[in-house]
Amino acid sequence: MQGASSRANMGFIGAIVAVATIGGFMFGYDSGVINGTQDGLEAAFDLSELGTGFNVGAILIGCAAGAFSAGRLADVVGRRKVMMLSAALFLVSALLAGIAGSSAVFIIARLIGGLGVGAASVLSPAYISEVTPAAIRGRLASVQQIMIITGLTGAFVANWALAGVAGGSTAPFWYGFEAWRWMFWMQAIPALVYFLALLTIPESPRYLVTKGRHAEAEAVLIKLLGEDEGRRKVAEIRESLSQDHRPRFSDLRDKVSGRIRPIVWVGVGIAIFQQLVGINVVFYYGAVLWQSVGFSEADSLLINILSGVLSVLACLVTVALVDKVGRKPLLLVGSAGMTVTLATVAFAFSHSIEGVDGAVSLPGNWGVIALIAANLYVIFFNVSWGPVMWVMLGEMFPNQIRGSALAFAGLAQWTANFAISVSFPWAAANVGLVATYGFYAVSAFVSYFFVAKMVKETRGRELEAMEG
Repeated sequence: MQGASSRANMGFIGAIVAVATIGGFMFGYDSGVINGTQDGLEAAFDLSELGTGFNVGAILIGCAAGAFSAGRLADVVGRRKVMMLSAALFLVSALLAGIAGSSAVFIIARLIGGLGVGAASVLSPAYISEVTPAAIRGRLASVQQIMIITGLTGAFVANWALAGVAGGSTAPFWYGFEAWRWMFWMQAIPALVYFLALLTIPESPRYLVTKGRHAEAEAVLIKLLGEDEGRRKVAEIRESLSQDHRPRFSDLRDKVSGRIRPIVWVGVGIAIFQQLVGINVVFYYGAVLWQSVGFSEADSLLINILSGVLSVLACLVTVALVDKVGRKPLLLVGSAGMTVTLATVAFAFSHSIEGVDGAVSLPGNWGVIALIAANLYVIFFNVSWGPVMWVMLGEMFPNQIRGSALAFAGLAQWTANFAISVSFPWAAANVGLVATYGFYAVSAFVSYFFVAKMVKETRGRELEAMEG
């Protein structure tokens, strides 16, 4: 189908991708909005270090559950309906988190939002992969990461602006509510846009084939790819699916050995390593992290915005390269780059000193070195593991097991995210930033060899040709 992309309806495909990736924007916004609200949460709910970690990380429990449930639910009711459900969950979460009067209510709100994030995280790239030609699939699926980072950056900008106008994240703002509450309520706007936009796109043709709705699938594929290619593709999808039953969890086991298929474990490994390198510590705790080594709250929020902008630019590089050089080379470059930059950050933090008033700072040029190394780390991540993991999870599994395999990989990814994110405040206070960032550096180092040994290239291959 290399030549099929030239006959494809790129306007229609582009519109579908634009809508689907709003889920990525919501994923990013809901994840990033917490960054900059922690002072308000601690003041409002009288939180300990572990309590702060749990309030920040509660969303990730919901994410794990949402990712695990979404893949299988999407096999039952369809990709589009589950994405619409996630949009509704985003809206409820935003309104409830802002009005929360206790830590328990806030955690419930974040769990609800997490269900939406988890669902969007696995379904948006999967949906994009299922409606785009193989020759350009990587580029279009990479847009998901751009939208995730755009959502993160949007949350950072909104938080910075609200804190600036109000005079601080804990200061009263409109109608007497603190600025940090408005940071959550702002999320309701893109959540509503996402829900309404999803009403305009078709269901995944691969899902329609699994339900025996071949005429509907053919109509969608003809509109996407042209008449001849659309008809051929329906037949190809039908051949790739089991003739005796619809997709189910038992398909994850090899029929001969009875063991979980190796491709599933590779997907789980990719998902876990993406989190073990500690990227979400930067995005969830960036403001607190930089304040802990001497930067002001305003400067820390601006550093978050800088990291977000650099991330978007790095993802644009991935869009240009992912269908030319492939997925595996980008992962290898990212692992090597993150190993060096994370080790540099850890070494810079080893020079921190504590003043007479208990304030911590980095003397001489070490603050600048830490800042540069941290942002280079963010660039390496977003050129590689950030977008490429989502691209690969959306395309690496055969049609028969895609929903079920995504459920397991998504559960693993968000569980690792939860473990890293919730443990950070405690680890930073009790183990130290040097050891904490040293662990992330070692994880990046190990990920290089995992990719070299276990990951197979998927560039340019049809979804129907992926190995079982």
